[in-house]
Amino acid sequence: MEDIIIGAVALAAVFLFFLYQKQNTKQYKLPPGPLGLPVIGNIHQLESLNPQRFFAGWAKKYGPILSFKIGKRAMVVISSAELAKELLKTQDVNFADRPQHRGQEFITYGRRDMAFNNYTPYYREIRKMGMNHLFSPTRVATFKHVREEEARRMMDKINKAAETSEAVDISELMLTFTNSVVCRQAFGKKYNEDGEEMKRFIKILYGTQSVFGMTFFSDFFPFCRFLDDWTGLTKYMMECFERQDTYLQEIIKETLNPNKVKPETESMIDLLMEIYKDQPFASEFTLENVKAVVLDIVVAGTDTAAAAVVWGMTYLTKYPQVMKKAQAEVRDYARENGLTFLSEDDVKNLPYFRALVKETLRIEPVIPLLVARNCIKDTKIAGYDIPAGTTVNVNVWAVSRDEKEWGPNPDEFRPERFLEKEVDFKGTDYEFIPFGSGRRMCPGMRLGAAMMEVPYANLLLKFNFRLPNGMKPEEINMDVMTGVAMHKSQHLMLVPEKV
Repeated sequence: MEDIIIGAVALAAVFLFFLYQKQNTKQYKLPPGPLGLPVIGNIHQLESLNPQRFFAGWAKKYGPILSFKIGKRAMVVISSAELAKELLKTQDVNFADRPQHRGQEFITYGRRDMAFNNYTPYYREIRKMGMNHLFSPTRVATFKHVREEEARRMMDKINKAAETSEAVDISELMLTFTNSVVCRQAFGKKYNEDGEEMKRFIKILYGTQSVFGMTFFSDFFPFCRFLDDWTGLTKYMMECFERQDTYLQEIIKETLNPNKVKPETESMIDLLMEIYKDQPFASEFTLENVKAVVLDIVVAGTDTAAAAVVWGMTYLTKYPQVMKKAQAEVRDYARENGLTFLSEDDVKNLPYFRALVKETLRIEPVIPLLVARNCIKDTKIAGYDIPAGTTVNVNVWAVSRDEKEWGPNPDEFRPERFLEKEVDFKGTDYEFIPFGSGRRMCPGMRLGAAMMEVPYANLLLKFNFRLPNGMKPEEINMDVMTGVAMHKSQHLMLVPEKV
């Protein structure tokens, strides 16, 4: 089917060749890259499977900055820490916009969210609000009991499976954990994990996430919107939006109900509704703005933490010596302090585990291609011209394997590197930027880290794990499921053994 669609794009684009605007005659010295075809560019050369590895392969051939075209759009990919710093720090403001993406714009109510909004005065106001209120250290700490309670529930499920030596789906368990936590943090709602409301929420969430990661023909071939309609992309996008909007409208109606029972802790939508009533911004903060911002909290909160822990457990399974060392630290600490469960406060006292968390985010960053940026005006990077309107991606997956920064064997899973080198993911060490950097850095970084640490630590504390059915570590499928955040394409199944 994919080949048919690509063929259709090519034929349609050739058919419309003479309808295209006259090509800009200005000559640019563009970064090196593969030779493309007229009109369609390099679309026929791209691979959808594991794009982070695919572009890393191109970088080895063409260099740490490369360019290609899809239709009329110029694309640039950066794959080194040095050039990532130039883009995200030195020239940050010139790359602070987002490129055209029909699905992202439609789903976020016309870019009224934080993630996909352009660098407007409204964006700066809403981001400041997010940093000071939604994602502040104080706000993150208020939900600590929620994250720990849901982590305990997850451990109880695994404990039952361990009694019968039954394999558990770590991917599914982590998604259930993050979904439950996010519902309580964002909406103050506690769903039955197997109930219809939770199933509905998950369906909405998956739909929204899939639209964010889709490729719409009309974004690259301006006269080909009919292909979005013909292939069903438009219909699917609208169906996902309607389910999402209906749900969020119901949540807002509940929040506005004066007879509503207040949750134990003020939820994030409660705070947003207070902002809606107060209208503190220069531009109007509408109910659609509320929905768009909530969407960021929900999508980012569920996706990234779940994927990160699954990748971490995958690599620990492939590197049993690292698993044993991490388990020894958390178990010694628990034994010395008479604990059967590790809290967020306990995690702060586990240096090897904290290095393990960083190494997990380094070796398999959950968003391996940072959310794309749009060049606002003509500029240069590394001596090459970057024309206005160019879409620029930072391949964090490749940056995290930059041998200039990480030395030989950057593909090795070795937490010790973070005990040997003072590096953090706060956006100032450009060889390690899993949450991005600069003006468009993820504002929910603290919340994302908190969401993954407690379940990750307690998995190591309470259980030993082995692969089911005699499977060997080298047989684990390491392909990704493409999207904004990239999960393992195949769920991680492990057999737990109680310690």
